[in-house]
Amino acid sequence: MPQLVLSSSDTSRRMAKVRQTGTDGELALRREMHRIGLRYRIDYEVLKKPRRVADVAFPARKIAVFVDGCFWHGCPEHATWPKRNAEFWRQKIEANRQRDVDTNARLQALGWTALRFWSHESPVEAAKVVAREVAKADMRPRASLPHTNEK
Repeated sequence: MPQLVLSSSDTSRRMAKVRQTGTDGELALRREMHRIGLRYRIDYEVLKKPRRVADVAFPARKIAVFVDGCFWHGCPEHATWPKRNAEFWRQKIEANRQRDVDTNARLQALGWTALRFWSHESPVEAAKVVAREVAKADMRPRASLPHTNEK
């Protein structure tokens, strides 16, 4: 059987169709979190510079949730490494991993909790982890705003 050879423009068109938000793993987690009563923001900008967006966020509780795709973030269990243009893809995936570590560190420095799940993980189990973190955050005292009687 002849092997299909794609041009770089074919590859670019195919890669442009890959979802960045609303992936199957993300939607499954969101459905489960909603089912157990959690309410959240989606595609929430947690950092302005450099711009970083959490898949799901609980801004008042400073919790950011990321659902990482196995290919794009180099899952140790399921990552596949393309043979064509291998060095480009290795650098791309490694840069994604480094960005994830940087994002986690920046959020932690700002008092946020960053939760990361692989897209292949059980959404039920992931939602339980998120619910525990939300409950912990609800137990922490929040900084109160200054009160004023001025009208």
